[in-house]
Amino acid sequence: MSTAVFSQAVPVVLLLCVLAFAVLRPRGLPEAVAAVPAAALAVVLGAVTPHEAWQQIRTLLPVVGFLALVLVLAHLCAREGLFEAAGAAVARRCGGTPRRLLAGVFALACTVTAVLSLDATVVLLTPVVLATAARTGARARPHVYATAHLANSASLLLPVSNLTNLLAFTASGLTFTRFATLMVLPWLAAIAVEYAVFRRFFRADLTAPAPALVPAVPGAGGGGPEAGDPGEGAAAFGEAPAVPRFTVVVLSLTLAGFAVASFAGLEPAWAALGGVLVLGGRALVRGRVAPRELVGAASPLFCLFVLALGVVVQGVVAGGPASELGRLLPDGDSLPALLGVAAVAAVLANVINNLPAVLALLPLTAAAGPGPVLAVLIGVNLGPNLTYVGSLATLLWRRILHERGIEADLGRFTRLGLLTVPATLLASTTALWATLHAVGA
Repeated sequence: MSTAVFSQAVPVVLLLCVLAFAVLRPRGLPEAVAAVPAAALAVVLGAVTPHEAWQQIRTLLPVVGFLALVLVLAHLCAREGLFEAAGAAVARRCGGTPRRLLAGVFALACTVTAVLSLDATVVLLTPVVLATAARTGARARPHVYATAHLANSASLLLPVSNLTNLLAFTASGLTFTRFATLMVLPWLAAIAVEYAVFRRFFRADLTAPAPALVPAVPGAGGGGPEAGDPGEGAAAFGEAPAVPRFTVVVLSLTLAGFAVASFAGLEPAWAALGGVLVLGGRALVRGRVAPRELVGAASPLFCLFVLALGVVVQGVVAGGPASELGRLLPDGDSLPALLGVAAVAAVLANVINNLPAVLALLPLTAAAGPGPVLAVLIGVNLGPNLTYVGSLATLLWRRILHERGIEADLGRFTRLGLLTVPATLLASTTALWATLHAVGA
């Protein structure tokens, strides 16, 4: 094997090994266990120079730091009971019929994903949705599948909604509010398509008569081999939790701070830090959290995984495979070109996961303006709803269900993805193209 071929093959093999480890997670080991040695090997074997590795880490550090702050913010909101209160409110207002409950779950999941990131939806909201379905006597399947899909498809709106958004936001050169303005119609289009498909796909579950409700045993899970029985993950009945108003106010001010910081030329991380300091300081003083818990909420090992993965992907981008990939991307911001970019991004996300896909594609599209960059984002956010391996969030969703004795059905997940992914890609990309031509890039 020639030196050139070897140098191109090494980062690809390392990337595939890291992704395989992330999917399988032997013995529950964190993804960083594989990613950090892989990044070191990429440097030692010459696939990435030390200077390139350091530059990639420096580029990703602000994004990863912001991600850590948002994760802590979401954890603090959960500790204050915000998610339980929201689930109880949905149960009271929308629990009359399963269809109304699905609409309420959609609204809640879209809001949580947009404001607190898809990780909050998968990790913190999914158990609440299971309990809410049990509280109302509805079959859990449509609602819990909604959290998986909306964690991806409802993450288009804000830079804070997804790690891929943060990367695209940095590459696009847009302000926080400009980003949201360009993505609001694609976001609404994706949600509308998802809701229409879910109503039809799960019509049997949504029209099934509710069984007699019985108080659930706290901590009891399972009840069936798949997410469909009403008792799965149920919480004990009781008085509805009060809405933590102080937390809601701080969260609202933090979200407004993202826009203000962007206008002022500051990193949005400063606004996130302010929210964390206020909520975290209050929780520490009241003894509701410990400093070690807050550090753990920031997911330092996952942040390390992202940095190491960025170094490995840098080796792929610098090699032959990435240059070949660039030839597949159409030029310009016409509707066919944007659709082509989104399609390539969606396919790549399902082949190598959406995080490596966006890291590989952004350097190839950043110079073409915000249109192609946002089309990449649409592809890597919506595409993963087709397969389990498309995004880390979906893998985490499966893991959370498995821990509760519930197994998501691969065939059902794939059929649902085949119905939603092409339709949402078309609707969202068309909406992006219309927005770009209506308000300008």
